[in-house]
Amino acid sequence: MVRVGVIGASGYAGAEVVRYLLGHPGVEITYLASDTFEGRPLSDAFPCFLGQNLPLCRKWDIDVAADKVDAIIQTRKNGLGMKVAPELLARGKKVVDVPADFRLKDANLYKQFYGTEHSATDLLQEAVYGVSELRESEIAKARLVANPGCYAISSILALAPLVVRKLIDLNTIVIDSKSGVSGAGRSGVDTASLFCEINEGFRAYAVARHRHTPEIEQELSFLGGAPVTLNFTPHLVPMNRGILTTAYANAARETLSTAELVALYREFYEGKPFVVVLDEGAQPNTKNVFGSNFCHIGLVFDQRTRRVIVTCAIDNMGKGAAGGAIQNLNLMFGLPETQGLMTAPVFP
Repeated sequence: MVRVGVIGASGYAGAEVVRYLLGHPGVEITYLASDTFEGRPLSDAFPCFLGQNLPLCRKWDIDVAADKVDAIIQTRKNGLGMKVAPELLARGKKVVDVPADFRLKDANLYKQFYGTEHSATDLLQEAVYGVSELRESEIAKARLVANPGCYAISSILALAPLVVRKLIDLNTIVIDSKSGVSGAGRSGVDTASLFCEINEGFRAYAVARHRHTPEIEQELSFLGGAPVTLNFTPHLVPMNRGILTTAYANAARETLSTAELVALYREFYEGKPFVVVLDEGAQPNTKNVFGSNFCHIGLVFDQRTRRVIVTCAIDNMGKGAAGGAIQNLNLMFGLPETQGLMTAPVFP
């Protein structure tokens, strides 16, 4: 039984990690860190946990945590992972960092996009970027895994087969993503996240400067063996959770078809239980992955424009955060990859 602690348990991502772990037969939740709810049950923050057998929330303490856990899933905020990971690793613990501290290999890029110096640069090369479907063997041997950003995981899974098989022009990639508002987190809410500001509206934000752009470029460059520079535009949609990503790129081959793309993607993701490639003519819907770790992908080759169009739906709190973190945790401890994660999406 793997003893797991969660930092930031009273945030959206932390609570979602707890929700998944409660149904996981291979782990025990032994430590919950929340400064806001110190000494109180997590059900005070999320009444959905009433009746669940959970430890009380504590203020973060490395000495107490190290005695109680084999692994920590850090969900609280950017900038914290680089502080706690070195201490935990030094004590033989494994870490999954859900925020962004270990995603980028270039410390200068981290400073550019996150506005602060990185204090654990020695761990940047060691940390494994946690796309379970693409880096299973590396994750299995890792002490430290950087969970991908929610937009990034949807974009990378959507494009990876095309990039690896060199079926698109890497200089023509455009990614358009829409997310529910839970991606902004629970703390530090501003007026732009209020119901009356979001309802009946739909807007782009962080155009040409979103923080997930460099990690998408980094990973696609690695997969393609050549530098990738792309356009990424996120949008805020008036729904609680979910991401729908649409990626476009010019085909690198004269002959291509939608049926060929569907067959290629199914071959590429064969044995990857959380990636579902839809039949030709079908398109993913965020409702069909709600509350789950699944990823649905739809494909179209536009003969008129010679462009490949890929659509990808995930739950930003599931595959985009907590579900992906637990999938990585399973691999790190030699547990079945699907353990605790096979619950069907919630519908309606």
